Amino acid sequence: MFRPQAGADWFDPGAAPRRPAPPPTPRQKHSAKITVYVSDEELLALEHARLDLRASHGLAVDRGRVVREAVAVILADLAAHGEESVLVRRLRQDSGP
Repeated sequence: MFRPQAGADWFDPGAAPRRPAPPPTPRQKHSAKITVYVSDEELLALEHARLDLRASHGLAVDRGRVVREAVAVILADLAAHGEESVLVRRLRQDSGP
């Protein structure tokens, strides 16, 4: 087994190139948790959206953040448009005649 001698300068960690640390992202502490079950296709679509946000828009967010933002958008639409909101229309469509 190879053991470097004390004082050997075969590796200088100070000489290794370093990338700048990414800026810290603001984290919000959440006080409640829910569990939501999704299909494999829905999970894949969510992951694709997360990757697209990163690749195309420079937004590095986790799936939870995407879901929270989507919920906020759909609830704001419900509050603003009521019966004509996207949520009401989709739920009526899914529930059938």
